[in-house]
Amino acid sequence: MVCNTYNNWLFKYEEALKKSCGTRRLKMKLYFNSLKLYWKSLMEYRASFIMAFISQIFIFFSYYFVILSLFNKFGNIKGFTVYEVLLCFSVIHFGYSFCETFARGVDRFDNLIIKGEFDRLLLRPRRILLQVLCSNFDPVKISRLLQSLVILIISLVNLNIEWNIYKVLCLMLILTSSVFVFFSIFLLAASYCFFTVQGLEIRNLFTDGGKYMAQYPIGIFKKGFILFFTFVIPYGLVNYYPLLYMIGKTDNLLYCFAPLFTIFYVIPSLLVFKKGIKKYESTGS
Repeated sequence: MVCNTYNNWLFKYEEALKKSCGTRRLKMKLYFNSLKLYWKSLMEYRASFIMAFISQIFIFFSYYFVILSLFNKFGNIKGFTVYEVLLCFSVIHFGYSFCETFARGVDRFDNLIIKGEFDRLLLRPRRILLQVLCSNFDPVKISRLLQSLVILIISLVNLNIEWNIYKVLCLMLILTSSVFVFFSIFLLAASYCFFTVQGLEIRNLFTDGGKYMAQYPIGIFKKGFILFFTFVIPYGLVNYYPLLYMIGKTDNLLYCFAPLFTIFYVIPSLLVFKKGIKKYESTGS
């Protein structure tokens, strides 16, 4: 119902914004005004939103306390301290929570296919991916996003990192690339829907399953896992290798710029999605 309320107003916003700004600014204003509309729709059920928001806080901190319990028992894991692991943890959960909040339309793309709403998006003279992004928004997950930032700050403060321009840049690359990697996985799962309609489970395999592995330094696992999370699903390029540079376990600048290599994951996912649109055949009602 919320999605329908939002979609009924989307086209009116497009036309109004088109008259007042250029194409690039139009896209940004369209997106943020769409989020504002979606937020207003959710506030019609304020009590439900508050309860869901609080529940997300408890769910997230259950992961956090599991890590603390491990370190209370063992002290360290293959030379990594609790705050070094929490740094990995916060980076992975930041990217995942950001995409769950602001890219929910891509994450739930199969609903657009099943309900036949994707057909309507194709008829509009706007970029398809932008419309898909605007089709859903989940502010409940903002609680996880904020908590991951809090744990990130706590970890950085307690690690006593000797900051320089490269380490500041490294941190920016880490956070940005974590978002893009999860977005790419969501997009690949969405592309899978063009061929099988349902894509949720294939997405869960690499996001829910992958993030639980990648919230720990991948160096603690066997070589096969390290290779998989470096070259197949590049979580290692997002947190493990650049974080080794940040915390002083290596001086190799290549580790600092490792997140840049995730572009070779992002671009193919965009191309696959574009290819899927061409193969799409209308379905739903």
